[in-house]
Amino acid sequence: MNRHIGRIEYYEDKYEQLVHTSVKFNISFLKKFCVSEIKETPNLSRQAPLFLAQQLNIRDVIKLLGKIHIIETGKRQLRFEMTTPMLRKSITVKGVSNVDHISCVPSDRVWISDWYNNLILTNTEGDKLHHLTNVLGSYTGIHTVNRVGELIYTDKEFNINASTKYIRTMVTLIKKTEPWKSQCVYCSPVNGDLLVGMYNSDTEKCKVNRYNDAGQHIQTIQYNEEGQELYRYPVFITENRNGDIVVSDSFHAVVVTDCMGRHRFSIQESSLMPSGICTDAMSHILVGDLKTFSVQMIDKDGHILPPILKVYQLMDRPRCLSYDHKSHLLWVGLSDNKVCAYRYLERQNYL
Repeated sequence: MNRHIGRIEYYEDKYEQLVHTSVKFNISFLKKFCVSEIKETPNLSRQAPLFLAQQLNIRDVIKLLGKIHIIETGKRQLRFEMTTPMLRKSITVKGVSNVDHISCVPSDRVWISDWYNNLILTNTEGDKLHHLTNVLGSYTGIHTVNRVGELIYTDKEFNINASTKYIRTMVTLIKKTEPWKSQCVYCSPVNGDLLVGMYNSDTEKCKVNRYNDAGQHIQTIQYNEEGQELYRYPVFITENRNGDIVVSDSFHAVVVTDCMGRHRFSIQESSLMPSGICTDAMSHILVGDLKTFSVQMIDKDGHILPPILKVYQLMDRPRCLSYDHKSHLLWVGLSDNKVCAYRYLERQNYL
């Protein structure tokens, strides 16, 4: 049931736009089949027409089905408007020292990890629902959730594991291959692919690997078109709604490539010290800035916008971020064991 509910919630979010179209009845399709004579429908106030498939015509179909009245034409589309950020939730998570990474789960739950090998599932009231301790203790994006809300995380041996339903057992999706070690992982909500930021401890080189949902390697992103290294040390990774791969790189830059691995742009500012990273429903890139204690915003083409959250609103360093595309809340993990959820986008339907 959890798997089915998660799948329903995913498609509900993906296809929010309600499209009104006219209904077409394909007569030629019906004529391909040998349809026996349709007998009189009992218990109706008026008699249904009798006809054979070979004699089927549009008037008989309309008489049988009735009339369809279209009272509204056009497409009902969904757009978002930016508003002043409002604090909607604030929880204190027991069992963690600092909130290092957040992964949102459908049905108002979040996974939270810290430096001390703790990974905790909590609800929005702060109640601890599950606790794992064999995870990698690192200030990086060591966990994510797949399209049905199942946990995927990096363990102490740098293997990437996936939970089965009810978190009763774990299976290894991607085994560590020396000397490469996984530093951050993200599961695409579109196709279920895993994006993994990796570090070579021997050569000090970095790359991003793409795997399918079965753990099979399908892509490597490491160099730009000039053959230069793209990454210094990927700490957080995410995917934008337009398919771009966005990496928070070693607290000094934001590196963006397209889905084919071609370098699009990098943001490297002396005033920016990027930590956690995520994207929202408008394809904005949101970056926790440890230098200014704010959440910076970058549009999908690399233009820096005004900060969405400033130091006086956060009152602490934004260590990690996660955007819930179902509730449209931005979750911010702070330097202690506190997590806050803000809303700054409002959905507007228009015809």
